[in-house]
Amino acid sequence: MGNRYGNAYGLTVLIPVKPGMENNRSYDKIIRDQIQKWPKDSDSPLALVPNTYLARVFLLQDVFYEGAPAVEEHLKNKYLVFTSNFYGELDSYLYGMWEEINVVLKELLKHCFAFENVTSGRDFVSYIKKCKINNSLFFNGSNDKPLPEQLKALYVKQAFIHFAYLTQHFRYQGDTGAINLQQSFKKFITLIDIENLNTNSWPIAATQVPVEIERDVKATVVAHKEASK
Repeated sequence: MGNRYGNAYGLTVLIPVKPGMENNRSYDKIIRDQIQKWPKDSDSPLALVPNTYLARVFLLQDVFYEGAPAVEEHLKNKYLVFTSNFYGELDSYLYGMWEEINVVLKELLKHCFAFENVTSGRDFVSYIKKCKINNSLFFNGSNDKPLPEQLKALYVKQAFIHFAYLTQHFRYQGDTGAINLQQSFKKFITLIDIENLNTNSWPIAATQVPVEIERDVKATVVAHKEASK
């Protein structure tokens, strides 16, 4: 399968860190501290990179020795590791990354070998390709659609769960309940605006259900419940 599975691409990059010190601190520790200070979830710099399904960045200082019969080995360098699953082609993804977060990248990679030669998006793409390693068993756990479509699907799924839960009382209201359910569903369809990928969607990198989803669905249903009285 290599690096591609359907429309998804699995990227693994090992960027060697220079040996050296700055203000009595080694370069690898400076990089590690930078990563640890990054905001998480939707505030992460990686959340700005278009079509990213998921991404990780960490510092690899050495390999773990598992004991006999394995042979003890050590890395010659410390590495900044970046892994990402994304939709689309590698070049366009890397260009998009440079376009969106080049300021962050320049600060993070300035102590890595040969990064001083990177001054443009084209240089960055070439640099990352030189540090890329191929995957052996890459599996795409998504539905193989562009990120905006997947985020919209997550939003619609969660919104419909709330709608189903909040409209259960209509089944006890006879014909009136049926009318109110139909009216509420029409409002629900308007709310989710399913063909519009730019509004009412799951926030990028959100790890919890946004409270706005339940609030918006509830407001639609309650309005029709009250109208039926």
